[in-house]
Amino acid sequence: MENGMKFTKMQGCGNDYVYVDGGTQHIPVQEKPALVRRLSDRHFGVGGDGVIFINPSDEADFEMEMYNADGTRAEMCGNGIRCVGKFVYDKGLTDKTDITVISAGKVKYLTLFAKDGKVETVKVNMGAPELTAALVPVLCDRERAVDEPIQVQDRVYRMTCVSMGNPHAVVFMDDVESLAIEETGPCFENHERFPKRTNTEFVKVIDRNTVQMRVWERGTGETLACGTGACATVVACVLNGFTQETVTVKLLGGDLTVTWDREADLIYMTGPATTVFEGEIIY
Repeated sequence: MENGMKFTKMQGCGNDYVYVDGGTQHIPVQEKPALVRRLSDRHFGVGGDGVIFINPSDEADFEMEMYNADGTRAEMCGNGIRCVGKFVYDKGLTDKTDITVISAGKVKYLTLFAKDGKVETVKVNMGAPELTAALVPVLCDRERAVDEPIQVQDRVYRMTCVSMGNPHAVVFMDDVESLAIEETGPCFENHERFPKRTNTEFVKVIDRNTVQMRVWERGTGETLACGTGACATVVACVLNGFTQETVTVKLLGGDLTVTWDREADLIYMTGPATTVFEGEIIY
């Protein structure tokens, strides 16, 4: 028997996901990985970097249940959570402009900026970065993997590893535009030093307040933007002495503003959230 499922396609800086209201549409958890792979397919499905189910929660205003395009669960997505904020406000699921969203057991705090009843930008308190290597996780002889050498293929890179609820390896380069990321990205993602695989940010520092970033996302591939990756990048920039604490991160899909409040040890990320289209798919 065929079922119809309503969805909303949304994007933040080109990082696009299929959003489903889990409060009104109940998909058995065992069916979700296959459904996610189908929905994410850009030729045979809706198309996206993954699928996010927005569920009721007893611990926060809403839950974000996120899946990568390959059907694997992911802990956090900065661009995705901004769109969650827009989804619940624009659809009248909340009338608050300060909300909480829990993802993989961790609560994030969102401030929604609306115009004419619709959210345009969202500021997210992303919490504290995790720098302890064992908790990122990354295999490292030191407590923190900062400016840490790693051999990938036949080249030694320097990486700084940060968890923003999900693992990131930030690699600084003089040129990111000509990087053959389809070759290099998977080698980082599946490197033996990352027990849970990793997202990898390839970063060029432009000045003390601006960087350019490309990202290879675990389970998805290159995406136009990655919010948690932008946060991890700014942490890595500050730790390596490359930038100030507030940085414009220039991504393929647009710009994000990230601030690391060192005194409070909190990361704030501000950026756009956009609805692309809505529909119903038979599955």
